[in-house]
Amino acid sequence: MNQFKLAEFFCGPGGMGYGASLSKIKKNNKIFNIQHSWASDYDQDSCNTYKRNIKTKAIFCEKVENFFNLVDKKKVTLPKFNCFAYGFPCNDFSNVGEHLGFKGKFGPLYSYGVELINRYKPTWFVAENVGGISSSNEGKAFKIILNDLRNAGKGYNLTVHKYKFEDYGIPQARHRIIIVGIKKEFNLKFKVPKPNYELMTAKQALKNIPRNAYNNELTKNSNQVIERLKYIKPGKSAFNSNIPKKLQLNVKGAKISQIYRRLDPNKPSYTVTGSGGGGTHVYHWKENRALTNRERARLQTFPDNFIFEGSKESVRKQIGMAVPVLGAKIIFEAILKTFAGINYLTVDANLEENQKEFEF
Repeated sequence: MNQFKLAEFFCGPGGMGYGASLSKIKKNNKIFNIQHSWASDYDQDSCNTYKRNIKTKAIFCEKVENFFNLVDKKKVTLPKFNCFAYGFPCNDFSNVGEHLGFKGKFGPLYSYGVELINRYKPTWFVAENVGGISSSNEGKAFKIILNDLRNAGKGYNLTVHKYKFEDYGIPQARHRIIIVGIKKEFNLKFKVPKPNYELMTAKQALKNIPRNAYNNELTKNSNQVIERLKYIKPGKSAFNSNIPKKLQLNVKGAKISQIYRRLDPNKPSYTVTGSGGGGTHVYHWKENRALTNRERARLQTFPDNFIFEGSKESVRKQIGMAVPVLGAKIIFEAILKTFAGINYLTVDANLEENQKEFEF
């Protein structure tokens, strides 16, 4: 098998999808690649962004809760596919927030991916989520999720790994758990590609952005924010800087290290987020301002010709929720090498030893 047709749930603006489209391997004059079949997301701006930038046969802008009902009633016809990717919403498993897990609004949404795998039995799948999912609800949620994915369809060999994307040359400290499952009948197991450990700094990532680039509008910061930033050094935040009392934040009982935090130009960025109020937009190491969406997209390794649809806040959300494009590309290319029988440098999956704990 060398031609894979990809389906996606919770596709967002297309971080995983675009990374898949860049993935290509050649062996003995045979090309191994991934073509898009269809994608689905509930957010209209994300759907519009995906449609504008990624060649796909169909994109369904529907709530996943309605998806199978539409399929069963033949109101949606799915193009053929043989692989699947989904980054189910992570809000309830994130380290930021109430840690609601399955009790939250988004926690149970992983099950729709399991349902799709049960129905269509793709050759392989990729599931992505925040690192906090492994400890949510004392680890019980993660056990259930892995057990369901392992036993979906006719059974899958899982490889579970927490990736530190900055170790792979991504200019951002973004840590995500990636689960790769391959049908047991193929007798193949995905191996984690070895990091190159060549750090890409924020300064390197943000150089030479044309001022007239798409999605590059400046955020209007208040005079108070500008004055506050003058006292914050690169790599520091409003909570570990010597700021005059009149400019200090009126927050009691909390010191949030990311609030009004400037980038360190000589290190990868800290994690780009998709939401949050004042002080969470990521701030330039030298200029007294928040980053533009195009700069944030650079930190997520979207190319400058990737155009985001929607309002400035909608674009910010799309960028912050996405998987880094080049991080996804590395994983998809390793999957292609697995099926091509091409050896590549690997490391042990850092959650592999614990998988036995997840079997009931």
